[in-house]
Order: sequence, then structure tokens, then C-alpha cells
Amino acid sequence: MENPSFVLRAVKDVAIEDRPKPQLQDPHDVIVHVAQTGICGSDVHYWQRGRIGDYILTGPMVLGHESSGIIAEVGSKVTHLKPGDRVAMEPGVPCRRCDYCRKGSYHLCGDMIFAATPPWDGTLAKYYVNAADFCYRVPDHMNLEEAAMVEPVSVAVAIAKTADLRAHQTVLVLGCGPIGVLCQAVAKAHGAKTVIGVDVVESRLEVARSYGVDHTFMPPRAEPGADPIAHAERVAEMLNDEFELGDGVDVVLECSGAEPCVQLGIFAAKRGATFVQAGMGKETISFPITAVCTRGLVLKGSIRYLTGCYPAAIDLIASGQIDVKRLVTNRFKFEQAEEAFELVKAGRQDVFKVMIAGVK
Repeated sequence: MENPSFVLRAVKDVAIEDRPKPQLQDPHDVIVHVAQTGICGSDVHYWQRGRIGDYILTGPMVLGHESSGIIAEVGSKVTHLKPGDRVAMEPGVPCRRCDYCRKGSYHLCGDMIFAATPPWDGTLAKYYVNAADFCYRVPDHMNLEEAAMVEPVSVAVAIAKTADLRAHQTVLVLGCGPIGVLCQAVAKAHGAKTVIGVDVVESRLEVARSYGVDHTFMPPRAEPGADPIAHAERVAEMLNDEFELGDGVDVVLECSGAEPCVQLGIFAAKRGATFVQAGMGKETISFPITAVCTRGLVLKGSIRYLTGCYPAAIDLIASGQIDVKRLVTNRFKFEQAEEAFELVKAGRQDVFKVMIAGVK
């Protein structure tokens, strides 16, 4: 097979297909022989539902966007990479010309080509073409599995940057999945005084504890028929009392997308705190908007990565400040890609990060 690719043909219908090996069209591009790919919730979402917000599957699409690989070929104008270089791939290439790109907010570019976001193909193939300046060489002591994990670490770095995290702050992270746990690690690397991880699954809290948070908290579920907002207020009070947080935390990073967590985060924040929404759950929720006004909260959304996040993530992993190897719980060969996706979809408590090896 020339370029085996893991293709989402239609909702809930995936298969390995042979595609033509890509050719370099742009002199600033490179062809990467993909080595490792992590599965992200968004990949599973497209497979099961065919859409995320405005991005709707309209035809067959190769899945995957958390990848590393080895440079196979470089365009004529590429000077900083050569065949054989080991790289982490940033999977979203902006237009570079719109107002957002020109002011440095390239993550907001309306014409971004982002791997495995309709209509663009993803990285779960033997070969993938990427812009050379969106491929980052990794140090020799980092393996290609760690290099694939640069993507989720970059997401966490972007969330921390959006929150403008500073040393000595108290940080509440809602959701202890891969992104939540990595946000906790990044917050500690930024010198946070106290980091608290919240989840309703004990095994995820265990991962968070082993990863260096200061405290974990499992919120009690609301009684049937209870007012969810009043419940969130009560739980926030419990949280603040238990960890002696005074009138709340300095920063809330919401990484679960779960409605009760968003509500809890607003009430757990102190006056003037920053609240960053990164988790994606239901598209519309009941939200305590008056509390945002009366507490003078700063509310921000975080998506993907900002300028400088990939190099920062590589440094955090390479220096040993963030150990991503411990988060990988399951590994599959390329031929078993569908099995790997089924495992992530099942949502088992012992499954954290799943990796798919590339085609040799």
C-alpha cells in the first residue's frame, strides 16, 4: 500500500484505505512519515456524531491530529529541516494574511487548515504534508511517543497562557482527563501556590494526585429535584472551606465541559478571578451570569494553541517538568486503529491516553 490512511467514511463508519502518497505542492511544506498519533476526544466525536459545532462532516476524512513523525521530504525553500529529522507536528496551519493572523492571533484564523477538521484530512496515515514552520524538531532524548504528546501539552500551555497564570496563585482545574491533568502540571510549572483537581471519577483523581496536584476534590452529586445553581453554590462553599481558600480561587480552568462543573467554577472563583472555558460539552447550558457581574469575573474561552505554545510544550517535556509517558495507558498498531477508537469511546476508567503507532 502506498499511503494507508484511517478514514472516517461516514458517521460511525471507519476503514483503512489506501490513498496516493501526497506530493509537495508548496516549497515551504514538508512530507512527514507519521510515527505516533494520540486519540483525542474530538476525533471520537466526529466518528460518532459527524460534527463539532459549525464543523460538519460532508465527505470522507482521515482522522487524527496529535502526531509526531520523521521528515521524509522537504520543499525547496525549507532550510531548518532535513529528511530524517524527528518532529512534533502542530496540526493547524493558518492563512497568515487575515487580520487575526497579522495581529498574532493565528489560532482564530477563519481559513485555518486543521488536521481532521472537516473538510481537511488528518494525520492518521503513513504520510502527511505539513507546513515546515509548523513542524518542530524534538531533542534526541525525547521519543516519538512523547513528541506526539506535545499536542495535548500545547493545549494546556495555551489554556495557562489564556488565563495569564502567575506564580503563587491558587488554581482550580475542573476535569482530570488528559487536558485537565496537563493543565495542573503546567500550573505547577508556572509556580502556582495551590492546584486543586476536580472530577467525579476516582481513578482520574488518582492520576491527578500522582501528577502533582496539591489537592483533589470529588463534588457530591445534586439530590434529585435540587436546584443545580443552588447546589453549585453549596459545593463551592464546601470546596473553599475544605481547602481554606478564603473567598475563592484566583484562577479557574474548566476542562470538563460538564454543566455542573462550569456552574461550580463560577461560584468557586474569588472576586475579580479569571475563568477560562476549555472543555466542550453540551452546546447550551444553564449559566449563573449574574454571579459573573457581581463578582467581577474575567471570562475567557481557549481553543487550540497560541503562538509559542509548541516550543514551550517541547521544553516542558524535554526538561522533565512534565512526564507525559505516564499518561499513555494503551498502545495499538496502525491496523488496530478502529479497536483503539472503540476503546476510547467506551470511556473505561483505566484508559487515559491511547496511542496508535504509524505505518512502518
